[in-house]
Amino acid sequence: MPRRNRSLAAAGIAGVLLAGAAVAPAAAAPSPAGGDRPVTSDRTSPQEARRVDRVPTPQLDWYACYDYAECATVRLPRDYDKPNGPTTEVAVLRVKARDQQRKIGSLFVNPGGPGGSGTDVALAAPYFLGDEVLDRFDIVGVDPRGVAASQQVRCFPSVKEQTRAYAGLNVAFPWTKAEEKAYVASSKAVGKGCSTTGRPLTGAMSTAEVARDMDVLRRAVGDRKLTFLGFSYGSILGQYYANMFPDRVRALVIDGVLNPNEWVGQGRARSLPQEDRMRSAQGAYKALREILVRCDKAGAEACALAEGDPVASFDLVAKRLRAKPVVIEDPDLGPVTITYADFVAANLSMLYGPTGYTEVVDLTAALLVLTDPASSPAARRPATADVTRQAAKAREQARRYDFPYENGLETFLGVDCTDAYHPKDAGSFPALAANADKRDPYFGRLWTWVTSPCARKSWTVRDEDAYTGPFNRRTAAPVLVVGNYWDPATNYRGAVSSARLLPNSRLLSSDSWGHTAYGTSACVTGAVDAYLLRGALPANGKVCVGDVQPFAELPAEPEATRRAEASKGALAAKGAPGRGEPKRLPPVVAPLPAVGSLTVR
Repeated sequence: MPRRNRSLAAAGIAGVLLAGAAVAPAAAAPSPAGGDRPVTSDRTSPQEARRVDRVPTPQLDWYACYDYAECATVRLPRDYDKPNGPTTEVAVLRVKARDQQRKIGSLFVNPGGPGGSGTDVALAAPYFLGDEVLDRFDIVGVDPRGVAASQQVRCFPSVKEQTRAYAGLNVAFPWTKAEEKAYVASSKAVGKGCSTTGRPLTGAMSTAEVARDMDVLRRAVGDRKLTFLGFSYGSILGQYYANMFPDRVRALVIDGVLNPNEWVGQGRARSLPQEDRMRSAQGAYKALREILVRCDKAGAEACALAEGDPVASFDLVAKRLRAKPVVIEDPDLGPVTITYADFVAANLSMLYGPTGYTEVVDLTAALLVLTDPASSPAARRPATADVTRQAAKAREQARRYDFPYENGLETFLGVDCTDAYHPKDAGSFPALAANADKRDPYFGRLWTWVTSPCARKSWTVRDEDAYTGPFNRRTAAPVLVVGNYWDPATNYRGAVSSARLLPNSRLLSSDSWGHTAYGTSACVTGAVDAYLLRGALPANGKVCVGDVQPFAELPAEPEATRRAEASKGALAAKGAPGRGEPKRLPPVVAPLPAVGSLTVR
């Protein structure tokens, strides 16, 4: 078979929950300082209380699964206004508390996305949560409706039709006019498919529905109030629950925070791209530039790019790739094409981890040589090896829309497009993305294109019971809001503004690297665990520092800088780690358009 010139483009744009029985008692909600002072909260609205409380408490028929967990499925109303109407199946997994006699209750977890699997992150919990948390809580993960092991959303009747609709999306983001035209066409096709074939489930996948599911399941596991830890988009789910059911919160932590008003789009902002409101690209560019500045200060011995101007070198590689992709001949992979979009998406992917600065430097240094027509064959050889090694990793992990039906993109869009307001016409996205790039270099275009299938003319399905605010309700227990200065996906400003919205909240900031902060800093991890366990909040204005800082000495335990495995099969094969074993980072899921690009985290 003749070898083809393969592109390292991303294969997708997204990586990138019946009269009721009595509510079971559980541990009392902690007060803001961990004492006994009562807290006056807003109350769940009569409408929301009627919706969820008339659904009978499900009987979860747990069975042993994945070596050290228990699984169950439950059918919940597709429309909570019709409790006896059609249902959707929701999957639940728990890892039981090690010390059942001293158990506080259940800790619900969500890894983000939207479209991330709650059952995956619950199974991975023993690898990243603190040991005392694992001792005292059953860890419960819910696959939101439409997602993973829950009844799956399908926007197309077959893989063939899905593949044809997705054809223009097989780039990290469009750069050429031809790519933009194809991307717009596919965005329209996907929006139409999800608004027709994808119904009725796409019209019932809003975050509000997942929050309602979670409240019913909270009751099913026997908890009087909810204890929750949500990462990335999980911060949106947490804030929806906090505002829809404010008097039902025991302890709620959100890490990697998105502002819900910016997520939904309020007033005139409804017509703007979601990226214009949330500014993920601003966070990514700030992190990239800070790495390059610190590289220069660290010197050539610590950072290869410091032999010149690191900022200028990165920009030079970008300019060269904009003008012409580079093709590398690899003996195993064949011709490998690297485009400008691949380069940008790869760097975003690298920024997701606390040690990603090393990969940013290595990739840029290698491409500085490979894109230089004057470089000698001897200079090109080590650079080629470095880039193609990353290409091999990407090729192993790249999403392929083939047998069986893969709905990862549709789960992301099913939530975001149904939850939020977006521009009317997908055809407006080339100009909108170009403007975003001027505002936030490199990453503005990338983050803007993520939601192009949500354009209102294409994505016409809505959830009449979606929640759009207010997001300033006073909760029975404080919401701990965790923000990371250098987060490339959930801009730190989202944590600051969300904490300002919630009258009973506490902001914990961290000078950490990568996406989300739990696990990147012993200070953050300890503060989150103390709040979940005892209701003890960190001091007002507390700022933690990440255990990994660019161009400083790396930790003695490199595993601590890597994410826990998300594959259930791999986790079951390893079994649960013992108490005291080193922890890893949580396997968070963000709407990362770089899936399948040069590096996938």
